Amino acid sequence: MTRRVEDARILMYSHDTFGLGHLRRCRTIAHALVEDYRGLEILIISGATIAGAFDYRARVDFVKIPSVIKLRNGEYESMERHRDIEETLKMREAIIRHTAETFQPDIFIVDKEPLGMKGEVESTLTYLKTRGTTLVLGLRDVMDSPHLLDAEWKRKGVMPKIAQYYDHVWVYGPPDFYDPLVGLETPDTVRNKMNFVGFLQRNVPREEAVSRRPDSDYVLVTTGGGGDGADLVRDVLNAYKEDRSLDHRALIVLGPYMPARKRFKLTAKASSLPFVEVIEFDNRMEDLVAGAKAVVAMGGYNTYCEILSFDKPALIVPRVQPREEQLIRATRATELGLVDMLLPEESSDPMKMADALRRLLARKPPSMTAHESIRLEGLPHISQIVGRLLDRRHPDHLTVVKG
Repeated sequence: MTRRVEDARILMYSHDTFGLGHLRRCRTIAHALVEDYRGLEILIISGATIAGAFDYRARVDFVKIPSVIKLRNGEYESMERHRDIEETLKMREAIIRHTAETFQPDIFIVDKEPLGMKGEVESTLTYLKTRGTTLVLGLRDVMDSPHLLDAEWKRKGVMPKIAQYYDHVWVYGPPDFYDPLVGLETPDTVRNKMNFVGFLQRNVPREEAVSRRPDSDYVLVTTGGGGDGADLVRDVLNAYKEDRSLDHRALIVLGPYMPARKRFKLTAKASSLPFVEVIEFDNRMEDLVAGAKAVVAMGGYNTYCEILSFDKPALIVPRVQPREEQLIRATRATELGLVDMLLPEESSDPMKMADALRRLLARKPPSMTAHESIRLEGLPHISQIVGRLLDRRHPDHLTVVKG
C-alpha cells in the first residue's frame, strides 16, 4: 500500500563540500518517500558539483547552490576561483532562504550540519520555525571522534541551536551500533528529540540503463567521491604489482573528485596490470556493489550501507584524518565481525594488502554474523514518521491507495 498526499512538500539541505555522501543520502531518502507517498514533492538543495549527474525520480528535484571545497586547514574556498568565499557564502545563504520562501515546505530536513556550512542555514531555520514547518536534523551513525566534535560544536554554539530550532533529530543507524553524540554534553531537550531510525537500505536502481558491471567476478574498489581516495587505489595497485599471484579481477572506481593529476597517474599505473580495470565514475554504484564478489573501500556511510544491503564481504581502509568518522565506524564494524579492516599504514605495505585481498575472497558475508546491528530499517521508519507528521499538517489530505 502507498498513500496519496495533496500539496505536501519536503525540502532537504545537503551542504556537500567534500565528497558525495550527503547528496546520496538525501537522494536515497527522497526516492523512498515519493514511492510511499504519491503526490509528495521533494526538493534537495545541494552544493555538489555533479548533482546533475544523478537520476532523480518523478517529484524529486534539486536546486544547485554555488560549490565550495574544504581545504585541509578546515577553511573553505569557492570552486569559482575568481569569486571571493564571502561572496559565495552570501549567494548560497540567499538561494537557500529564497528557495524555502518559494517552496513553502511542510518538513525541512537538514543533513549533518545543524546550522549549515558556516551557518548558512540559520536564517532559513528561523524563518521556517515562525511559519510552523517541522524541522528535522539528520545525523550519520558516526559524526566524528567525541573530542573533535565537542570542540567544533562548542566553538560554533551548535547544541543550544539544535535545542532551539529542531523538532526532531534522526540518527541514520541503530542505537546498538554507535551514538553520534557520545561523549558530548547533550541536554535532555536534545536527547528527547533523538530517534535512531536505523541504516538506510540500498537497492539496485529500477531505471533502465546500460550496466557497467564486468562480465566476470570482480572485487570492487571504491573511494566514494575520491577526493582523498588516491592512497587506497595506490595500495591496491601496488599489491597487484608486487604479488603476481593475485589474479582475481579488480574493478576500481576512482571517484569524480579525485584530482586530475592523481587520476592520470593511477590510471597509467593500472594499465600495466592484467587483472585490474579502472573507471572514473559511475552514478549507479548500487549496481556495481550488488554485482561484486567483495568490496574494498574507505568505509564512508553510504558505502557501508551498500555493503550491508547487498551482503558483501568487505575490507575497509578508513580515512583517519582530519575526521575520524570512518575509523570509528570501521573499528565498530570489525568488533561486530561485519568487515575486515586495515589501517592506512598497514594498507601501504603491498604484501599485507595482498594477503588481505586473498582473505577477503574467502570471507563470509555480513549476514552470516547474524548480529542485530546489521538492521536496515531506516527508510521504512522514516516513512512512518513522515506519515505521522503529514497527518498532523494535512489531516484531510492523506488517503490510502493500492500500489
